[in-house]
Amino acid sequence: MPETIVLPGIGGSGETHWQTRWEADDPSFVRFRPADWDRPDLTDWRDALEAAIARTDQRAVLVAHSLACLLVVHAAARIAGAVRGAFLVAVPDPHGPAFPEEATTFRDVPSRALPFPALIVASSDDPYGSSEHAHRRAREWNAGIVVIGPHGHINGASGLGRWEEGRRLLDAFRAGLGG
Repeated sequence: MPETIVLPGIGGSGETHWQTRWEADDPSFVRFRPADWDRPDLTDWRDALEAAIARTDQRAVLVAHSLACLLVVHAAARIAGAVRGAFLVAVPDPHGPAFPEEATTFRDVPSRALPFPALIVASSDDPYGSSEHAHRRAREWNAGIVVIGPHGHINGASGLGRWEEGRRLLDAFRAGLGG
C-alpha cells in the first residue's frame, strides 16, 4: 500500500502542478479525495484525509500544498499516530488579503506544535503567505523551514515543472524520518 499521501489545495493541483507530476512518477504517491476541490469544507477534507490514511498499511508521509497545509494542522491531533511526517509547501496566511473566501472553515488554525515532524517549504514572493508568515508558523508548529527564493505560490503557474529541487527536499526530509 502507498505511504505518501498527496494533499492538493483548492482546485486539486492540475496537470502542470508538481504534485500531479510526482504522483505520475511514483506509484507510492496517492491523492486524497475530498468531495469538492473548489468549495472546500474543513470537515469534508479532514474526513477525506482520515480515509486516505486508513487505506495505508504504514504510517504516512503527507505532501501538502497551500490550503491542505492548514488541513494537516487542523487534523494533526486526530491523525498523529498514523503520520510519520508532513511536508508543507506554500502555507497560506488565512488572514491575508489573498486568502480565498470559500475556505473560511480553515481560518482558525491551531498554533501549537505538531505531534509529528514537519518541514515547511516557502517562497520569498508567495502572494498567499509571506516568508515572515511561514517562519512564524514554523516556530508555532515546531517545524523546519526552507525558503527557496522567488517562486510565487510554488504551483503550476510557478513554472517549476517536476520541481526536482522540491523532490530532493522531500527525499531528504523522508530520510531524516528514519524507518
